[in-house]
Amino acid sequence: MTSPAEQDSSPAYDLVVIGAGPAGLAGAVAAGEAGLRVALVDAGEQTGGQFYRSPSPGLGARRPEALHHGWSAYASLRARLDRCAGISHLALHHVWSVVREDRDPTWTVHALVGADGTDATPARISARGLLLATGAVERQLPFPGWTLPGVISAGGAQAMLKSGLVLPGRRIVVAGSGPLLLAAASSLTAAGARVPAVVDATGYLGYARHPRALALNPGKAAEALTHARALVRHKVPVRTRTAVTEVHGTERVEAVTVSRLDRTWRPVPGTGRRIACDAVAVGHGLVPQIDLATALGCEVRRTADDAYALVTDDSLETSVPALWVAGESRGVGGAELALAEGELAGLLAAARLGDRAGGQLTGRTASTSRTTPLRRRIARMRTFADAMAAVHAPGPGWTGWLAGDTEVCRCEEVTADRIREATTELGARDTRTVKLLTRAGMGWCQGRICSSAVACLAGEPSAPDRRLLSTPVPLSALAALPPQPADPSEAPQ
Repeated sequence: MTSPAEQDSSPAYDLVVIGAGPAGLAGAVAAGEAGLRVALVDAGEQTGGQFYRSPSPGLGARRPEALHHGWSAYASLRARLDRCAGISHLALHHVWSVVREDRDPTWTVHALVGADGTDATPARISARGLLLATGAVERQLPFPGWTLPGVISAGGAQAMLKSGLVLPGRRIVVAGSGPLLLAAASSLTAAGARVPAVVDATGYLGYARHPRALALNPGKAAEALTHARALVRHKVPVRTRTAVTEVHGTERVEAVTVSRLDRTWRPVPGTGRRIACDAVAVGHGLVPQIDLATALGCEVRRTADDAYALVTDDSLETSVPALWVAGESRGVGGAELALAEGELAGLLAAARLGDRAGGQLTGRTASTSRTTPLRRRIARMRTFADAMAAVHAPGPGWTGWLAGDTEVCRCEEVTADRIREATTELGARDTRTVKLLTRAGMGWCQGRICSSAVACLAGEPSAPDRRLLSTPVPLSALAALPPQPADPSEAPQ
């Protein structure tokens, strides 16, 4: 059941689920069917997240499922969501902060309600438990020409196709690293685009070092073969250990240079080759989006591909009590894994919160017969996710394809030379000092795109995202917050 989007004073819920992608949707449905009052909060107008992104209803798409695989799982969850009276779907809610109230052990979620969050109504949603299913963002590594019109992320190209039924160009080079490239190229060719090449900085022979992960997840190999057959059918070459090292053009993309890479990802001199195209879809895998959790002090772990994910116990609860996590925030692993983790987290949250409420739940609780198979599936799929992270981890030599005038921070137009100058001549020894000297990471995206690249150029390991506000907030929304009640313990004696 969907409630009105705008809520200035929302009712108290048992559980707030942030994110309506595969993990969040599965978690909300599981908890709602168990009897909890659930608020499913999401910035999008429709459920599904990035993976099950659907065309706008105004486009009149007759078969949106043709753009997806695994659509039946989403359709089933969507139908169950509509039937569950205990779930309120709060669409167009841009969450900017989550607070744990000390005096009353509840969560308060602060959001802006509106199409893009910039001119929106403040909303507050309170609950006794919180489930984060905030997904992931694409990792972008800068290269000369990446600011030209026509350069788009690989996931962005798929989003344009799924939600707008449009292509970023007619002749599109797909580049970066990881399995997402095969899926993106397959979707683009099926929609009528010409893909001159898929350019992958890693390769797929590395999976041979993870035979157990492959044996436990035969469906992954089958999925890769399906994409490979589609690319063969459309005569799309896949070039491994190769990267786009420069984009050419004046007003927009006209061609790219691709170069062979050594084992550290440094371009091999003399191997550059020019490919004509009018668009580039590029992405180097996904990075968990965890800034809401890190602001709350949740424990994190470094993944094999130099990203950070949240640490949980066997109940998918973080180091902060009554805060559960499911999906890519625990480590990137795909939609099937996110669905399983979301369901498990919803069941376990319902069992915990239902006990605290006196056990007023339905029969669809976290029984062993339901949770044990889920745990086994999750463990099996996590094995493959860890292998995938290791195989497609970026190499340190990628900075070798940067020119001095390549913009690393696009928001503030900070070049590679300025960052290197900050470290070699101005004495910067960490990314924070580089930021203060150059403004790298101080723009609109607050370092979401450039932070890992800046850290690499500064010679410092990347750090988990920590932001006071997870999305831009107008001062009027902050001014509208109610005053905090006085703490009696701090009263003058």
